[in-house]
Amino acid sequence: MSKLSLARAQEILHKNCDEPGLLLHATAVSAAMGAMAEHFEADKEYWQAIGYLHDVDYQHYPEEHLQHTEAILTAEGVAEEDIRAILSHGWGICSDVEPQSLLEKSLFTVDELTGIIMAAALMRPTGISDMEVSSANKKFKDKRFAAKCDREVIKKGCEMLGMDLKEVMAITIAGMKEQMDALGLGPKDA
Repeated sequence: MSKLSLARAQEILHKNCDEPGLLLHATAVSAAMGAMAEHFEADKEYWQAIGYLHDVDYQHYPEEHLQHTEAILTAEGVAEEDIRAILSHGWGICSDVEPQSLLEKSLFTVDELTGIIMAAALMRPTGISDMEVSSANKKFKDKRFAAKCDREVIKKGCEMLGMDLKEVMAITIAGMKEQMDALGLGPKDA
């Protein structure tokens, strides 16, 4: 079975999801995962594909997130290891699959982090184009800002990766900058 490609991940997600906010989130997580792959000298497109597909069951089963993922992806011919990676991002929340690999730990960490960065970038006239880690970190520390994003999950993920939060933020911001236009995070016209 061949490795999951980004094009195939997009095809599968679009069959199961048409909610613009979820598709934007998929793009953000995919971008962050691509940057994490580069950091770890891993297969960028493969990591992007896993990131893009991670919430495949969410639109139809928000209250049972990840409980239907395996069935959906098995029917699409997605490899077991790819399904396992996707299931691991909900560890301790809605899944008992503990992240083991760098890919799984990265997905677990950046899933929530992209939400904070996205929200912070949307408030800036220049979007994410010139966002610094210090700006994102300030928003991270304000628990009322993007309150639904679980900071404890992000911290736990950074610990699992053996990385400093600011380093993961820098990588995530860089990845999201590459997809700035697709994410609607470019500078706003004056």
